[in-house]
Amino acid sequence: MKLYISADIEGVTGVTHWDETSKIKSDYSAYAQQMTDEVRSACEGCNDEGADCIIIKDAHESGRNIDHIQLPKNSKLIRGWDGGLYSMVQELDDSFDGIVFIGYHSGASIDGSPLSHTLTPSVLSIKLNGELIDEFLLHAYIAAYHKVPILFISGDKSLCESVKKLNPSIETVAVKEGKGDSTINIHPEHALELIREGVGKSLKKDMQNLILSLPEKFHVEVQYPKHMDALRNSNYPGARLMDSRTVKFSADDYIEVLRFIHFTV
Repeated sequence: MKLYISADIEGVTGVTHWDETSKIKSDYSAYAQQMTDEVRSACEGCNDEGADCIIIKDAHESGRNIDHIQLPKNSKLIRGWDGGLYSMVQELDDSFDGIVFIGYHSGASIDGSPLSHTLTPSVLSIKLNGELIDEFLLHAYIAAYHKVPILFISGDKSLCESVKKLNPSIETVAVKEGKGDSTINIHPEHALELIREGVGKSLKKDMQNLILSLPEKFHVEVQYPKHMDALRNSNYPGARLMDSRTVKFSADDYIEVLRFIHFTV
């Protein structure tokens, strides 16, 4: 069984301020360790159910946050960024039996985390087919493109609730709840227990029920804080300016959506 884990840090237990997410800040190391711990727990849940190979994408900032020596020997860790369209799920394809998301967070303009954003704090929002989109859904649709089951996600309560609305069969663990500029967190060790248990439970399910369906058409709207950024990015082939801050793009192929976002966000 070949499994994939994509890991971010803003949805990790305890993380509340940007200083806790940046390698150059003194607060960072403890939360990078918790990120590693939560990924290790996800790996343990995979291995409890007989995983042969686990591919992990370190998907936060530099892509160099997770300590591989603390992970099981049947894991491979993708560090850094290849610059490709798949970004936080680099190397994902139809050879995988399932995907797990660890440390994910609410998207831009969604009041679920003091660190809410989608890909970058430099855009106000990204909408897909009229709905605000987060990093989870953006990359979960890549899994859907390859018919890879979405097994599990951990992160903030708001994100987990939106995932359950998308597909109630997906296992979720809310390790924190955002309240304004604060977070209410479960104990870090309890988070590790719940993640391991949740990932293991997800692998006992009917995998066909965990494969998302892609929309037939895609309409993307990106809102920028600066008029200049919207005007510049409206020059992307097929894009158009909706108002002074918003650019719209439509496509039938999800890969073209990823390409548009890659070059305009």
